[in-house]
Amino acid sequence: MSELDPVLSSFIANVKEQQMLWGLQDETGEGWVVCDSADYEETDAMPLWSTEAMAKTHCTDEWADYQAVAIPLSEYLEFWVSDLNDDGVVIGIDWQNDQGCLELDPIELAKHLVDVEALQQ
Repeated sequence: MSELDPVLSSFIANVKEQQMLWGLQDETGEGWVVCDSADYEETDAMPLWSTEAMAKTHCTDEWADYQAVAIPLSEYLEFWVSDLNDDGVVIGIDWQNDQGCLELDPIELAKHLVDVEALQQ
C-alpha cells in the first residue's frame, strides 16, 4: 500500500480515536454545508472534519448559522457513502477556509475508514 497523504493520515487517526466525523448542519437540522469542489468542475464537495474543534472554527461568516454535528462512523459507512456517491459529491478532508484541501471520492474515503472501524469491534 502506498503512503497516505499526511492530512488523510491525521484525519483517519482522529476518526479512529473518536469513531466520529464532523459536518456543519443548518438550524433546521435538514441541510449540510456543501460547496464547489476545488479539484473537479461542476462537482459539489462536502467538507468533513475529524474533530469537533476543527469543524466549529468554520461556523462563521456565511456558515455562522450552522453548527458542528457529529456523524457516527458506522452511520457514515452504512448510509452516507452510497448517498454521497449517488449524488456525485466528493469529501473535503479537514477542509480549511483559505487553503486547498484533499478531496476524496466517498467510496475511496470509506475504504480507508472501514479498516479503522474494524479495529474498534
